[in-house]
Amino acid sequence: MADGSFHNFPFTAVAGQESLKLALILTAIHPRIGGVLISGPRGSAKSTLARGLAGVMPLMENTPTEFVTLPLGATEDRLLGSLDIHSVLNEKQVKFQPGLLAQADQGVLYVDEVNLLADSLVDVLLDVSASGVNRVERDGVSHVHDARFVLVGTMNPEEGELRPQLKDRFGLMVALSNQYTLEERVQIVRLRDEFDQDPKGFCEAFKYKQRNLRQSISQAKARLHSIKCADALRMDIASRCQDARVDGVRADIVWVRAAMAHAAWRAADTVSIEDVQAVEEFVLAHRRQQASSSQHTPPSSPPPSSRRPPDSYNEPAQEGRTPGKSSPSPQNEPQSEGETSTGELGQMAPQRQQASVPLRLMFTQTRELRTSTSSRLLVGKQRGVSQGGAHLGNRQNGGIDIAQTLRKSMGGWPPQQLLRRKAHTGKAVLHCILLDTSGSTLAEQTFAKAKGVILDIAERAYLQREQISILGFGGEQVDWLLPQVRAPQNIRVQLDELGAGGGTPIHQALEDAERYLQQALRQQSQLELYSYILTDGRVTGAFATKVWPGQLTVVDTELAPVKRGRAQELARALKADYISLSQLLT
Repeated sequence: MADGSFHNFPFTAVAGQESLKLALILTAIHPRIGGVLISGPRGSAKSTLARGLAGVMPLMENTPTEFVTLPLGATEDRLLGSLDIHSVLNEKQVKFQPGLLAQADQGVLYVDEVNLLADSLVDVLLDVSASGVNRVERDGVSHVHDARFVLVGTMNPEEGELRPQLKDRFGLMVALSNQYTLEERVQIVRLRDEFDQDPKGFCEAFKYKQRNLRQSISQAKARLHSIKCADALRMDIASRCQDARVDGVRADIVWVRAAMAHAAWRAADTVSIEDVQAVEEFVLAHRRQQASSSQHTPPSSPPPSSRRPPDSYNEPAQEGRTPGKSSPSPQNEPQSEGETSTGELGQMAPQRQQASVPLRLMFTQTRELRTSTSSRLLVGKQRGVSQGGAHLGNRQNGGIDIAQTLRKSMGGWPPQQLLRRKAHTGKAVLHCILLDTSGSTLAEQTFAKAKGVILDIAERAYLQREQISILGFGGEQVDWLLPQVRAPQNIRVQLDELGAGGGTPIHQALEDAERYLQQALRQQSQLELYSYILTDGRVTGAFATKVWPGQLTVVDTELAPVKRGRAQELARALKADYISLSQLLT
């Protein structure tokens, strides 16, 4: 919306959130930074500041900067552009109808709740944001146009995570809090009340502040091309990125650009260490994979109610620690049977066992297993046809294919028959694995054999282009060892690095996994879930009866001669399929 429309709260009228303001200003100065991802709870002014950015960006040929909103329910045609039906019907010519990407060129493309955006639209944004060019080859139209925009996305982490590939495309990230002082709360309410009563008058009151900020951004933008960054500072940035264990060198590139933008904002001629440090957390907040050993600012912690997966599955477990780093389980966590204290076992150094060969869970070894309900362990491979990570059922009619309809009508209108596109009715598939990494799994090489089960699931998911996530629980810790990502081709290295030891916080793991899967379903209502719990169930106390999201199978890893049968009790409580690991070894 244009600056003079009086529909957006003025950028300069927002109280507080100085870090976010700075990040948005730096992106306006140097659009090649790559945009800003804003993460925070409800009521933290995420959308207000994002929408207000266009009002202070430099004018393009005396025209306010275009601010384009990408709705969550938008179609690919609306985003990319498509055939201009009006031109076809009235002028008998094939023309391109620009989409939101063309409209956002040289402006701001805003995505509210970007973490809930459909995967098809995420893929488009990944391609275009990387190249700055939108290429359309569809509906008989071949068109190429520039699509260089400042991408601003907002998300509430409690509603689900953002795909790592798209998260990395955002140059900067700011994690907000909605905690304010009493004075700030009073000021925010007062300003909002004044705006709601008289939007036009309120915007007029801040007109000069808006203009001054726009001019300052324009001057910094003009100064940007003369800013120099010394090699010593580039080396310092590279060292900090290496210390944070970021993937690739995109962080280095963005960091240098952001530091140069900050120097230009200060009206300096060269980048200083002050500029480097000022933008450090913006660059590393969503890329840092390991706490820095230096005095760099640590990343913001996720809410305790939502343990989030890491940004990358490439980080191996570290020597000398148990496979997890989230908050310890509650004090009332049941102890493993036969153990005096889970705390004592938790103090033992974790032991590693290399993954055994993949244990093929095809269940074709015996007739009994083939006909059992447990043979549905990888049920997605046995129902329907799997293509591209989607399980296809009966195809329904898709949307109308305008181009094919017009071609078949031979220029006549109305056409005799409407032709429809093939509908994309496939469902995305997620395999969620809960792996017991407690000390009791080290006997009989059980831990290695359980890893072999995971290898088989991962290999099959990789071939079907499906997603996988792994949660480990052991040593009083519960942590996501692998986030929700497309199954990697080979995860044996990560599994081999994984150690086991300590107690069995299975109750906390069940709560975390259930919450995580519910969030995934809110993000993708058609997501097909297959969960697997690999455990010997060696804890005291009864298992709570609950309805698990999607299909669940419990793989009993207890191989002792005298079995306690706790995993069977878990399967009954969760109404899950049950299979013993010993059945897979015969």
